[in-house]
Amino acid sequence: MKRFHVHVSVANLSDSIRFYSALFAAEPNVVKADYAKWMLEDPRINFAISQRGASPGLDHLGVQVESETELAEMHERLNVAALPVDAQVGTACCYARSDKYWTIDPQGIAWETYQTLGEIPTFGESRDAAPIERNAEVSASCAPTCGKAIGVPVKSTCC
Repeated sequence: MKRFHVHVSVANLSDSIRFYSALFAAEPNVVKADYAKWMLEDPRINFAISQRGASPGLDHLGVQVESETELAEMHERLNVAALPVDAQVGTACCYARSDKYWTIDPQGIAWETYQTLGEIPTFGESRDAAPIERNAEVSASCAPTCGKAIGVPVKSTCC
């Protein structure tokens, strides 16, 4: 079953954790020094926040899937949208290893479709930052490298 994903960059992590915990009536499932994530069932959403130097606001949107079949289906949907798609296999981002596909919508908002494969001890880094330590099978990528809508800046730090 698919789960909608929203990632918001925040100015103050602890204030934001307090606010979203009250809003969702739930504590985050994951809390790190620079990141928090709620895996909610009502509504079914993966809501993540991070404080990593990006401007506060919407970072990116996405659809988290549970199987390779669902990921292939979402990849096909992105191809039908006729925008550039960036495939990332075994990428390291947001304390997780994932297979994912990124695109940029016509407004310049980054979208990812992804399957989480396991946890990792580091946040990961955007393609603009220095690479994290990794083995040959895991790349660090928290943002699309594909094209973007003309004249629209793309902002995304990670999932």
